Amino acid sequence: MQHPIRAVLTVRNVFRDAPVAAILPCTMSMPRPVRTSAWAAAALLLACSPGYVIRAGIEEAKILAGREPIARVIADPATPDEERRKLRLVVQARDFAERVLALDAEDSYTTYSRVGRDTLLLVLSAAWPDRFEPYTWWFPIVGHVPYKGFFDFTAAHAAAERLRGQGFDVYVRPSPAFSTLGWFNDPVLDTVLGADDVDLVATVIHEIFHNTLFIPSRVSFNESLASFAGDRGAIAFFCMRDGERAPSCLRARDAWHDTLLFGSWLNGLVAELETLYGRTDLTRETKIEQRGSVIAAARDRFSTGILPRLRVSHRGFARTRIDNATLIGIRLYYDRLDLFERVYERYEGDLVAALRAIEAAARSDAADPFGAVGRLLDPP
Repeated sequence: MQHPIRAVLTVRNVFRDAPVAAILPCTMSMPRPVRTSAWAAAALLLACSPGYVIRAGIEEAKILAGREPIARVIADPATPDEERRKLRLVVQARDFAERVLALDAEDSYTTYSRVGRDTLLLVLSAAWPDRFEPYTWWFPIVGHVPYKGFFDFTAAHAAAERLRGQGFDVYVRPSPAFSTLGWFNDPVLDTVLGADDVDLVATVIHEIFHNTLFIPSRVSFNESLASFAGDRGAIAFFCMRDGERAPSCLRARDAWHDTLLFGSWLNGLVAELETLYGRTDLTRETKIEQRGSVIAAARDRFSTGILPRLRVSHRGFARTRIDNATLIGIRLYYDRLDLFERVYERYEGDLVAALRAIEAAARSDAADPFGAVGRLLDPP
């Protein structure tokens, strides 16, 4: 089974997950009453439409009710060999994340749940066409987020059409997983097992990292840092387990090389558009017209300057439609990855030390976590 992300977007790991608050805002207070308050309960009611909440609650209940301990599934003789192999890899990756990387795995990824379809949910994002500004939804705990997840695919497309009718750029994309940020015992889903080994390990570490650090209303920072932790973590996992010359180690390194290269190109395009949208001498209509030329030029640079240098991934991006909604959604996972990589290099390749330093910096300045991390490289 081809990974649904790769099949639809043909971009490696562009969208691994969606925080559960963007999907199930009205279940957040259930498992941990110590974190519940009167304002949160009221906000939950205000944040949700009844139909959305009911459907989301039913789907989450199905996932939770269908959980089985991974060890039991592995031991079951009826489990297909490839499924068993992938689950063993998940167990190894989870243990590595907790034991070697010192991440807060809690009880996440100790159970397995089959949802019986390739795509778990659809995620909707939207943006103004004349400025690089996302349409956002507000949910308790995590704050403002630039996307909303739907288990009901018809409802997702209907919501997209409503936003498109209001003049927004709109993007609907599939997601095979989500993180509950440690609120629930997140199971491994069969939608994730379609990934290749490197992507699967990176995804497990990515999701577990969300338990370790999540800054409210800083989605781009959270997702990009988790992408760094997942991809760098996958390199460490395979190179330690299989050896520096092993194909798995080399592929993990190649994948991270491609991700950094793609991220650099993407951030360059975003910077160009931000410059265009910031011009006060242009009308809204002119900005929308000129952005087409900016995007077309960036496509040419991708085809001539980026594509020949890619090793194992991101090659299909040239066929992806590009507008503000698409770019905002994609950039969430690629925002300033080079910054995290430079911190990693400053700590001489010690991933655990780099992650701990980044986490401490981000917690010290939640209003500007990227700035806080940048100060690790140029302390006052």
